[in-house]
Amino acid sequence: MDGSGQQKAWRAAAIAVFLLSTLAGCINDPAEVAELAERMEAGVEVAENVEILWSDSARIRVIATAPIMLNYLDNADQRQEFPAGLHVTFFDEHQDTSSTLIAQWGVYRRRVNEITVRDSVIWESVDLQRLETEELNWQENTQRIYTSKFVVLRQPDYLITGYGLEADQSFANARVLQVDGRIPLNRPEE
Repeated sequence: MDGSGQQKAWRAAAIAVFLLSTLAGCINDPAEVAELAERMEAGVEVAENVEILWSDSARIRVIATAPIMLNYLDNADQRQEFPAGLHVTFFDEHQDTSSTLIAQWGVYRRRVNEITVRDSVIWESVDLQRLETEELNWQENTQRIYTSKFVVLRQPDYLITGYGLEADQSFANARVLQVDGRIPLNRPEE
């Protein structure tokens, strides 16, 4: 073999060794693959640090933020679940904050256009109303908010406790369905 033939042979051998070492480095560890498969569920997309905007007539009405969102793609039950909680800010027609809602868990079901939040649900308005309950539902089509769970509704003059609540989405007409107690709140002397 002449000098150029030897160089070609060395080059081919070097390329073969490089390719073999590169391919050997691409082999996945079966334990890592199994761990990844356990963490992932078919038909579910995972998003972190999400911000969702709802608008009406080119105006933002709601902003929801959550550390984790699971987007279930199954056509029979399409939903977005917020297993680590969520924070929702509602805006009025002037784009000012009208109220906020915090919950430890939530789900938005697309087929029925309904949001359900659970676990330490707190809703507060800028006009000094505050609702505490364990579950709250919002029906997007009817713009109705409701629950059958125990509620504590604090208004500027009264604290109302009871079971069940119905309201429009602005909470302008909130009413407790089965009142257990109505406690007047002391107002400072004017």
